[in-house]
Amino acid sequence: MGNPDQSKGVCLVVGAGDGVGGAIARAFAADGYEVCVTRRARNIDQLEALAASIREAGGKARAFGVDARAEEEMVALFDRIEREVGPLEVVVFNIGANVRFGVVETTARVFTKVWEMACFAGFLAGREAARVMTPRGRGTILFTGATASLRGREGFSAFAAAKHGLRAVAQSLARELGPKGIHVAHVVVDGAIDGVFIRSMRGNVDDLLAEDRILKPEDIAANYVMLHHQPRSAWTHEMDLRPWAEAW
Repeated sequence: MGNPDQSKGVCLVVGAGDGVGGAIARAFAADGYEVCVTRRARNIDQLEALAASIREAGGKARAFGVDARAEEEMVALFDRIEREVGPLEVVVFNIGANVRFGVVETTARVFTKVWEMACFAGFLAGREAARVMTPRGRGTILFTGATASLRGREGFSAFAAAKHGLRAVAQSLARELGPKGIHVAHVVVDGAIDGVFIRSMRGNVDDLLAEDRILKPEDIAANYVMLHHQPRSAWTHEMDLRPWAEAW
């Protein structure tokens, strides 16, 4: 990990857990940033364990139980971090909300909840990041997208609609905030990712990992750090990440 006494600023990961979000938090902590990680308050024990593991490895981390869909909670979160932790240099929105329902089985409640989690919450994160970063004229806002950001599939109307919407939010923010010195990027993660979810579906994935046929969270995270450090003469807005064997 980086020298804890020489923090480069603060990185907030909205939607951190055992998978990609946790890997992103660890990667930025190792790069010298003080990391703030969030999830719903009901998952605070898991989140505290992630923060503790980062601290044990020599980094700085704090956990916050926040409902990213609640405007007042997100405004308060950004204000608290700026006041108590330090200036936000990086904000990562990493909430997925990947659910599968046939269109007839997709209730209004399901559709609305998925949109709130994967799109509206992303808007709130991006807006609040812009609010605190714009006066300083610097910062990076990164959004995690998916295959569904680019095309809808059977059974994923709610998820695809939300991810398409998040991509549009990211594009709008990039065009508005780029001239103000803020780098906005959208990362399309196209393929299965090693983690609890995919292992619960496929069982043992060691053979896929050995052959690099499945996305590894730490490799995804390395690209987020790279995006943050890009010179502004060559900023990437959208990046696709997929295993070499993924059909696309």
